[in-house]
Amino acid sequence: MNSNRTAIEHQLMWQRLIATVEEQAQVLLRTAFSAIVRECSDLSAGVFDTRGRMLAQAITGAPGHVNTMAESVKHFLGKYPLSNMREGDVFITNDPWKGTGHLNDFVVVTPCFLAGKPVALFCATSHVMDIGGLGFGPDGTDVHMEGLFIPMLKLFSQGQPNETLMAMLAANTRQPMETEGDTYALASCNDVACKRLVEMMTEFGLDTLDSLADFIVERSRAAVLDAVRQLPQGTWTNRMTVDGYDEPIDLVASLTVSGDGIHVDYTGTSPMSTRGINVPINYAAAYTMFGLACAVAGDIPNNSGSLSVFSVSAPEGCVLNAPAPAPVSTRHVIGQMLPDVVFGCLRQIMPERVPAEGASCVWLLTLRGPTADAAQGRYGFTMGFTSNGGTGARERKDGLSATAFPTNLNGTPVEIAETQTPLIFWRKELREGSGGDGEQRGGLGQVIEVESTCGKPFEILASFDRIAHPPRGRDGGGNGAAGFIGLSTGQTLRGKGVQEIAPGQRLVIQTPGGGGSGDPRKRPPSQVEADLADGLLRASSTLTVSLPC
Repeated sequence: MNSNRTAIEHQLMWQRLIATVEEQAQVLLRTAFSAIVRECSDLSAGVFDTRGRMLAQAITGAPGHVNTMAESVKHFLGKYPLSNMREGDVFITNDPWKGTGHLNDFVVVTPCFLAGKPVALFCATSHVMDIGGLGFGPDGTDVHMEGLFIPMLKLFSQGQPNETLMAMLAANTRQPMETEGDTYALASCNDVACKRLVEMMTEFGLDTLDSLADFIVERSRAAVLDAVRQLPQGTWTNRMTVDGYDEPIDLVASLTVSGDGIHVDYTGTSPMSTRGINVPINYAAAYTMFGLACAVAGDIPNNSGSLSVFSVSAPEGCVLNAPAPAPVSTRHVIGQMLPDVVFGCLRQIMPERVPAEGASCVWLLTLRGPTADAAQGRYGFTMGFTSNGGTGARERKDGLSATAFPTNLNGTPVEIAETQTPLIFWRKELREGSGGDGEQRGGLGQVIEVESTCGKPFEILASFDRIAHPPRGRDGGGNGAAGFIGLSTGQTLRGKGVQEIAPGQRLVIQTPGGGGSGDPRKRPPSQVEADLADGLLRASSTLTVSLPC
């Protein structure tokens, strides 16, 4: 019943798949317990064919989750062959090397059945704020210190939950209610997606997705290959230095364009760290490919076909290919720099398509501590407050201020944080002057001030970068302002590691600005006048004016 379908019919069905996985993501967003999922969209959702090929991804979600998830399903199929799966089965893991790069992400896979036959698999991923261990920070020296490691297991067996696994989860997290709720939300969103797929296949008279899957994968691959073949062939290199944990880290990329695709090799990159900023190769590949896709083929839907044109390698043992049991808890701090590293290579052949360097890695304030009733036996709170810096200047436009690139996460609303924690946010505003100067300016970072309201200390599990090495400008543009973490007293705190904020003190965070582009003297006069007017307006807003009665 799948033969002789027209391209238009296939295109309609493809769009329905995309709509299905977007509903899958929205169900997860609306049923999750943790604020970092339901407020910030730290999640991903996708549909896969029976061979484990990703056919469509939700628009909502983080690219690091999506592109690692694209390989995760194949690992599940290797452990649990499709022929052994039954209706009502659901599978789970947080294996960093077979999932999304660290223990704090749960990957849940559900087979979808039509008339008793498996026709697809749905996969969803979301971040859980606490999975035990030292907490979500970079201080661990191996993965075992970073929390509970869940191998590939059945979460449900023919509709029956794995009570033993759920009991172990609850016993190994500081947030048992949130973690258990998020786990069931992942299974629920897959279940809804399965129902929608069955409805779609029934409507179109399909008994298999094979023909549609081949259409999606082949068309997508051909479209990206066509875009790649418009580029000059050759190899280009770029180097970026970032803060690291105890010492700076060099990220070195060689990008090779050929008629068969684009390959990025990270030979020359610094060795892995003793701390949890290391990156498994699956996560390094995910963000590398995301950067390539943005610049080369941004209008082509993301799936196994479009991703197959790109490949990534890194020497085992370097910070971008850390093998188990390396500590990898905050792999995002280094991994999210990779689109900027790739852009530095592409800038040499297609400068009009890539921006200057930006803040890149999300500035996630992981805060924890006691509540007013902690003495009554409650642990207290753990909150991940998402904030972002500025992006780099673009070819003919300024960078974006306080924007999550490449993470695609929303910022945590202050109102949500203050209702769920004993914290008050005294300031959360744009950081004036933090964007690098240039013909096009970098985007602005933010200034955030936080204090406890319950007279007790709280901790920040800092994992920030771009402090010693701010985003670089390009073509004569200025660097973005460096990030900062400290206290309102002026004391500077470390960019990485657990640190305590005493009662009465305010934590001060300044996120980096994006790098500028081009000679500032070439900035268009109309824009200079607008900048001056904006500056006068900001200055006048600080004045107190008395008006006559």
